[in-house]
Amino acid sequence: MNSPEIMEALQALAAEKGMTTEVLLEAVANGLESAYKRREGAAEQAYVIIDESFNITVYAQEVDELGNVLREWDDTPHDLGRIVAQTVRQVLNQRIREVERDMKYDEYAGREGDIVTGIIQQNDARYTLLDLGRVEALLPQSEQVPYERPEPNSRLKAYIVEVRKTAKGPQIVVSRTHPGLIRELFKLEVPEISDGVVEMKACAREPGHRTKIAVWSNDPNIDPVGACVGARGSRVRQVVNELRGEKIDIVPFSDDLHDFVAKALSPARVREVRFHSDNGVAEVIVPDHQLSLAIGREGQNARLAARLTGWRIDIKSETQIAEEEAGYGGEDWAEGEWVTDSETGEQTWVPADGSEAITAGQWSEAATEQADVEPSAADPPNGAPAAAPEEASDAASEAAPAAVVPAEALTDPSTLRSDPATS
Repeated sequence: MNSPEIMEALQALAAEKGMTTEVLLEAVANGLESAYKRREGAAEQAYVIIDESFNITVYAQEVDELGNVLREWDDTPHDLGRIVAQTVRQVLNQRIREVERDMKYDEYAGREGDIVTGIIQQNDARYTLLDLGRVEALLPQSEQVPYERPEPNSRLKAYIVEVRKTAKGPQIVVSRTHPGLIRELFKLEVPEISDGVVEMKACAREPGHRTKIAVWSNDPNIDPVGACVGARGSRVRQVVNELRGEKIDIVPFSDDLHDFVAKALSPARVREVRFHSDNGVAEVIVPDHQLSLAIGREGQNARLAARLTGWRIDIKSETQIAEEEAGYGGEDWAEGEWVTDSETGEQTWVPADGSEAITAGQWSEAATEQADVEPSAADPPNGAPAAAPEEASDAASEAAPAAVVPAEALTDPSTLRSDPATS
């Protein structure tokens, strides 16, 4: 059968779909082979050959029990034209869909850790669909920033955490909460990071609220913090805008742990850092007026600093340290709790052993008068009203998991996985 028009049509179709003519010819041959074997009296073993002029020949074979070919002959049906007309369209459409799915998967396979830009197509309580052009990306609810609700048809950048191969094509799972998104956004805005001159050593993030990153320069002539901030804050501003106003603290990384922990608590000023390696606690001493700033709102600053450095951080004011060193506070105080009057706001220490309660003011007076006296078992722990912010700092530090997010983890999608089926 000589059909040059069909061959030209196949060549045009292959060029349009971005595949080779051989792939389409193979699909047609397989379809014709299946159609031939369904005919009455057809040989059990057969194969189809299609040459460059679209001449089609069906060869039947006789084989023995071991699979050896005993005889082969031309068994091309006389009504092959009708069979071709019925088969080609169905087989080609199916094969083209399969090849396109494979090509789409190959395009994104291995791209975990990259950043993509998509247009929001669908947004509901379970997931958001992003149109990436040839494919769609799935942004599960668990990977979305709380309270972030981008408008439909708006553009959004996201971080690829997984590429799955399914029967319907590749499924690309993206994230807006992964720490790696921060690194890739800075990589787009800061040439020094993309060139490898400046490295992002660690990142701690509370999506939608605040992020701390530690940067390091391989060139002593380049300031890593200044490179990330840019002229008048232009570079970091672009990242903040993409994150819908999320605050970003950029601190210099240091091999000196004392300096690194102190810088991690920025913008607060730190007087001293004491490390307790036995329990992994870094005791940080700050001026009295810097205590609330070091702890941060709801302990956020201390929490992020702990994640960034990998140390549990216990923040204390200079007054608290002075009282402890003078003999007040410590582990030998009686157990109890501070009770705050809802109307007056006055704090009262209520010992657990049933001893007489004492107000914060009374305790301060007693502490002043008995500065040279060893504290008794009935005295309240950690001293007077200053215990409230100290407890907040301890709580903020203990609530934060002491896990460092190193630079290599920022590109490791396994650090954050989600299953859209369960989202």
